[in-house]
Amino acid sequence: MLRFMPVGDSMTIGSAGEHTWRYRLWQHLRDTHGGPFTFVGPREELYDKSAEAPTSYAYADPDFPRRHLAGWGEGWLHMAPLIGGAVRAHRADVLLVSLGLIDLGFYTDAEQTAENVRAFVTGAREAAPRIRMVLLPVIPNIRAEADESFAAQVDLFNVLLAKAAADLDEPRSPILLASPPESYDIHTDTYDGTHPNARGEHRIAEAFAEAMWGAWGIGQTYAAGTS
Repeated sequence: MLRFMPVGDSMTIGSAGEHTWRYRLWQHLRDTHGGPFTFVGPREELYDKSAEAPTSYAYADPDFPRRHLAGWGEGWLHMAPLIGGAVRAHRADVLLVSLGLIDLGFYTDAEQTAENVRAFVTGAREAAPRIRMVLLPVIPNIRAEADESFAAQVDLFNVLLAKAAADLDEPRSPILLASPPESYDIHTDTYDGTHPNARGEHRIAEAFAEAMWGAWGIGQTYAAGTS
């Protein structure tokens, strides 16, 4: 049984009524992986915007393994101290990580965020020395269109993330840097300039799927979807 743990912020946890990219990736792996797998993690809720809390289970389609380690407003800063315990408790084999936008927007600069990436990797490996990781670069959101300094921080962090992935990659615990979702457009792939709509969910799932297929032979190439 291959055990994937999605780790992320609001783009990963999703909100009430959504499918989430986690669901889209599960669909893809269900149809292409050819072996037993599941999603694991200490949480399974969606974010409820009316309650302003992660208290919803109203997935658009709840019939999939919904476990994850994702939180609305959480970033590398928050997940680095949690990842070791989560990996140990849920016996994760592969971490699928989409973090950084919230860090850069509210908590840490690019260099500090990159240090938290390294702490995260260290914590995960202390819990499971052979764990594999796929890291998704930060997708610039609508703020980056109007705020040049923020856009520069996103660009710098993505460079530092690539360097961290290269520096920390090792044969027994490989790290993949996924390619940013191909042709991702915040005006057509999100509902508010940040959070993915159905099309965006597919694009993010595709980024993780293509990385794992290309490097590890997990699944197959992603079949494009928009709904």
